[in-house]
Amino acid sequence: MATSTSHKILSFDGEIDLHLSPGVALELKTAVNERPAKLLIDLSKVTYIDSSGLAALLEGMQSVEHYGGKLYLVGMQDILRPVFESSRLDQVFRIVPDVDAALNVT
Repeated sequence: MATSTSHKILSFDGEIDLHLSPGVALELKTAVNERPAKLLIDLSKVTYIDSSGLAALLEGMQSVEHYGGKLYLVGMQDILRPVFESSRLDQVFRIVPDVDAALNVT
């Protein structure tokens, strides 16, 4: 069993689509195995996300919550917000403006 750390930050950039989402899912799985109390997904450089990318993030969030951790989406650009809002995932994910905001949430 892996030891728990306080937090881990994963940063992605560009487009998270059908071609790149398997890599994102793998990075999330690797991070989940470390069992951080807070897993922060930095989306500040992501310009596009499709349903496969959303599915990878959802699976990651479920895995983190399974062991009692929390996943945060940080630095989301305005261009991505409609994707999360139209699918109502803005009400599912913990979306915060930046890394500091996520680290200061108790």
